[in-house]
Amino acid sequence: MTKEIYSPEDDSHPMQLTSADIILRQQLEYSISRYFYEACDRTIQNLLSNCRWYMTTHATVMVLVIECPDPVTNWRILQKIVPMATILNPIVSSAKIRVCPPESQGIPFEMRVDELSVYRDLAG
Repeated sequence: MTKEIYSPEDDSHPMQLTSADIILRQQLEYSISRYFYEACDRTIQNLLSNCRWYMTTHATVMVLVIECPDPVTNWRILQKIVPMATILNPIVSSAKIRVCPPESQGIPFEMRVDELSVYRDLAG
């Protein structure tokens, strides 16, 4: 019978990310953002070109952040959030889309891409 040895280190925080980890994560975020953009139709690409947008990682979830320059663009982006989630879902199923209105123009809207069926039901 083996006896397990408990070490206080077992309870410690996860290891600090190395620079290689950070570089790999940035490359992954960049690759996913390019793949997503290329899969979008011309209308969505044009909308995105008017915004600051990028992929980032929060914990284990990939987040597409779209920062809108004005309320009209924000509204147009929100109208395209279901098609964008439809494109993103097969690429990264544990992803979110966060649409940020101009500063002091409201709070960001966020949806998980695995919630698509709920939004399709509401739209239909």
